[in-house]
Amino acid sequence: MANKITVGHVHMSGCTGCLVSLADTYEGLFKILDDYADLVYGLTLADVRKIPEMDIALVEGGVCLQDHESVEDIKTTRQKAKIVVALGGCASYGNILRFARGGQQNQPQHESYVPIGELIDVDVMIPGCAPTPQQIRNVVVMAYLLLKGTDDQKALAAKYLKPMMDLAKGSKEACFCDLMYDVINQGLCMGCGSCAAACPVRAITMEFGKPNGQRDLCIKCGACYAQCPRSFLDAALLEQYEPITELIQGAMATK
Repeated sequence: MANKITVGHVHMSGCTGCLVSLADTYEGLFKILDDYADLVYGLTLADVRKIPEMDIALVEGGVCLQDHESVEDIKTTRQKAKIVVALGGCASYGNILRFARGGQQNQPQHESYVPIGELIDVDVMIPGCAPTPQQIRNVVVMAYLLLKGTDDQKALAAKYLKPMMDLAKGSKEACFCDLMYDVINQGLCMGCGSCAAACPVRAITMEFGKPNGQRDLCIKCGACYAQCPRSFLDAALLEQYEPITELIQGAMATK
């Protein structure tokens, strides 16, 4: 199909879990590549050496400050991409990379990792460790409609992306305290336990069905905040749930 957008996957430091989630969309990924987007860059999915011009860059992982090539790559990504998406908890808040202190056997000098927002401007955050395949698929489809759709489609796509764009404008770090302020104290916690399961230092336990954090153990990695499905809830968006769902289902329907 003509008039596709171009998408690249830029891999910084991380576990590759977000890439697995991206590739795990099964027929959804094929539909996107058939009709909406050309994959122009990806270390494991496309045979391209240098970061090219692209409409959307999906950036996975944090940036090692001692790795000058990675620092240059993230700056190049910002220069070459119209929209930069922080894909997953490490790119958004640092996640488990905040625990790094260096000294690992293969690269002992690599001791400091930061989310990409510390070095470049980020347009959209997709939190989660890893984000769900459906969430990645929906963001790519909505980004396509925002750039190439009708006026009505652009308006709905903008509403869908707004909460994740607002996240990108906010803080580059998060901790259990932020989860308390933004979710638990607001009565939004549904007791799913995803925050406790995501915490790498076991600083969160579930007490009477709700999370309880130990601040002296918290390393401010943001894993709990990135994993919480209510941390970026936009109540106004709920009124648009049906038309947005119909728009995505229509875009992904087999012709």
